[in-house]
This record gives sequence, structure tokens and C-alpha cells, in this order.
Amino acid sequence: METNSSALISLLLFLSVLLLFGYINNNFFSVNSSPKFEYTTVFSVPIVELQTKAISISTSSDHHHDDPILTVHNSAAPSNNTTVLTVTKNVKKKKKKNVKLSKEEEEMEHGLARARATIRKAASLTGNISRIVADGDENDVAGTIYLNARAFYQSYMEMEKRFKVHVYSEGELPIVHDGPCKDIYTIEGRFIHEMEHGAKRFKTRDPRRAHVYFMPFSVTWMVKYLYKPLTYDHTAMKQFVADYVRVVSSKYPFWNRTQGADHFMLSCHDWGPHASHGNPFLYNTSIRVLCNANSSEGFSPRKDVSLPEIHLYGGNVPPKLISPPPATSPRPYLAFFSGGLHGPIRPILLDHWKGRDPDLQVYEYLPKDLDYYSFMLRSKFCLCPSGHEVASPRIVEAIYAECVPVILSDHYVLPFSDVLRWEAFAIQVNVSEIPRLKEVLISVPEERYRRLKEGLRAIRKHFVLNQPAKRFDVFHMILHSIWLRRLNLRLV
Repeated sequence: METNSSALISLLLFLSVLLLFGYINNNFFSVNSSPKFEYTTVFSVPIVELQTKAISISTSSDHHHDDPILTVHNSAAPSNNTTVLTVTKNVKKKKKKNVKLSKEEEEMEHGLARARATIRKAASLTGNISRIVADGDENDVAGTIYLNARAFYQSYMEMEKRFKVHVYSEGELPIVHDGPCKDIYTIEGRFIHEMEHGAKRFKTRDPRRAHVYFMPFSVTWMVKYLYKPLTYDHTAMKQFVADYVRVVSSKYPFWNRTQGADHFMLSCHDWGPHASHGNPFLYNTSIRVLCNANSSEGFSPRKDVSLPEIHLYGGNVPPKLISPPPATSPRPYLAFFSGGLHGPIRPILLDHWKGRDPDLQVYEYLPKDLDYYSFMLRSKFCLCPSGHEVASPRIVEAIYAECVPVILSDHYVLPFSDVLRWEAFAIQVNVSEIPRLKEVLISVPEERYRRLKEGLRAIRKHFVLNQPAKRFDVFHMILHSIWLRRLNLRLV
């Protein structure tokens, strides 16, 4: 009996040990098989997620640690509305296979994260603005011409410190690596030329160390060499662009890594947007730097860059506009415009004001005995209506002449509106207000007009083409707009 009892006790003890051992092991394995064990995979980037990552608009005004740096003020919208650049984070994963970023990519992303942090810190500071905004801008003027002077200046410094651009070598002259350097498309050729032969601080030959990739084809030269006149057929241009993207995407891994989100093209020709249709990712994902910045025709300020149209006859600034007269010089005319009946807005302007009022000097074509730039220099306001497309070279000409630009346009996203407060040096008048144009302009108080003139003098440097390029000039402002869009694109 005792033997049976002892056996029973031993059996119970043995079973208890087995159960206890099983409990421990079951709990151990359940811990190791829980989702928390996969936490480290958060730091790798799925291929599908990376390729489908896209920039999206957020209208939230809240500021969190992961908020994007760039706020784009869309001139086509009311002044109290802004569009904020951000990056879609909730991307549906289709594959479990993960790949890690290269060492160079990790270094770049860490550098961009540090840049974002310093820009946010600068934006929150208070103090004397004139100490951090360069080139002698007065304290109060600097505080009005920029959306946030401290953030802009810090961002510009970070750009000079970090930003690297790789220019693809593929393609042959004249359509690639060249462009027009005079007349109405000056900015297109001059930017390409500076990227090809200058910009040593920003250019890198090692594509692995580049933040963005420039496709240096010229749409203007495509129109000249590929387009059949009077056909309005853009097929040849779109095919050229499609072939170019196909070459660089098959030869290098960089396009496929982001579906072109860190690539950019630049065009001042009206048909630049049409050419970008050659590849759907170029149109929808890449950074398109365009003069024809029409938000109603696919231009997206969240990813695209508005390019100022600069018309330089012979490639140089007209002598009369190099040094405008002193601010105290008389300007006997209230406003001035001269131009052909292009597009839907100019006919309205000329119908109401051509030859109707001596204070508003409005011409279709200026008589040969009158000088265009002399009128700009003697007018308080320069009317800048859109033509066939939204951009107008008169805006930059007016800035040079210190003649306050009056923007008459629908859906035009103004250049550098990601950092500049256009209302500090220009006036935007709705097309519906053209019949009341004189009343609108006369109602501008003298003190406000004086401040607008001060703003023009302060921002002039941002619209000047220099050869070679100089700090804060138009070349560097274009790069800065591209830098901001890349700053808001996260690879991880």
C-alpha cells in the first residue's frame, strides 16, 4: 500500500514538473513569437513602400515633431489658406521582404533630419532679424518680405552645407545639356548652363551621394528641333522625355527607388507641362520646375516649383533697369501696360482701359517713338496680366524697375511663394476687378505704397541672374525651392 502511495506521489510530482516546464516554455516562446520581436524591422524600408511613397497635401495647422518644414502659400487660393507639404506615412505593405538603405542613403537622411531640426528651431526664435538676414536688409523690411525670415535663412544655410545634385550625363547636344540663354526663355538655358559648368558647391559626380537628380533636357530646344510647326502635336516631345526616363531608370537604380520623386526637370517653355506627360511618374511624382505654373492644369505646389520668367534681350538686363532711379524720383503715371491680345485676360484689360485714361497708360503695341522701360520707370504700378499661359516676364521686369507689380491672373502659383510674402512687394487684383482697376490702385495708401517699394528693393536680388551665380540670386532661389521639396521627402 505504501509502495502504491509512493508511486502515486512520484507520478504526481513528475506530472507537476512537466506541466511547470511546459508553462515556462509556452510562455517563453509566446514572448518571442509576439509582434514586439519584429520591432527592429521598423527601421528597414520595404521595396514596395519605398516605390509607392508619395507626397500629399495636409491642411492641418498643428505642429508636431514629424511636421514637414515647407509651407507653400498658393497664390491662387485665398490668403488665409495654405497647403502644407508632408509625406504619406500609412502606405499599404504588399511584401514582407525588407531591404536596408545604403550607408550613403542613411547618412543623407540623418543629415536631412538634422537640417529639419535646426530650421524648426530657427523658426521659433525671436530677436533682431537684421542680424540673420544677409545683404543689408533692414530689420523691419526683412520681417515683412519673408514668410519666416529666420526659417528661410537657416534653411538656406543648411542647403549650402548639405545639398547635392547629380546631373545626368546621358543625352546629346543640342536638346540635352544646353538651352536658350537669351530672350524669353533665358532662365531655362542659364540654369542648365550653371548646373553643367558651375554650381561646384552643389554638384556631385557620385550619384550615390546626391539628394536629387537633374535631367538636363531643354523643352525649348525640343520644340525647335522636334516639333512640326502648326501641328500642335506634342508627341515627339513626350516620346523624347519617355525615352530619357527609360534610359536613366534602366541604367541606374535611383529613379526606381522613389519612382522619380527625387528627380527634377526644368522648363520655361509653355509646353513644359505637356512634355512632362511623357512619363506618368515624372508628371505626378517628380519635381517639375516650370514657368507655366498653372494650378488648374496639373501644377502641384506641394511638389512642383514655380520658375520666374525672365526675358533678357541679348542675354543681359536692359541698361535702364540695372540701376533704377532713387525712390524720391517722380512717377507721373499711375499704371502701365503694353502687350498683345494673348489669352483671356488681356482683352478684358484693353477693352476697359486702352486709351481711356491718361493715368493708366495701356497700349496693345507701344508706338515706336515711345520706350517701354521708360514707361515702367515712370509708373507707380506695372500691370502684369497673364497671356496664353499664366506666367509673365513683366513681373520680373517690374521688380527690376521698382514698379509695383499688379498680378492679373487666375491659378498662377507665384515663384518662391514657399518663402516670400508677395503681398509685401506686389498687389494681386482679381480679374473681375479689372473694370475698377483705377479705383483699386488709387485706394492704396501712400504709406503702404512706400513699403511695397522697400519690399521691391529688398527682394530684387532673388530675381537677378548672375554669371557666375551669386548667393541668394535667382539660381540659388530655384535650388532652394527644390531643396525644400526634397527636405520633405523621407526615404524611411
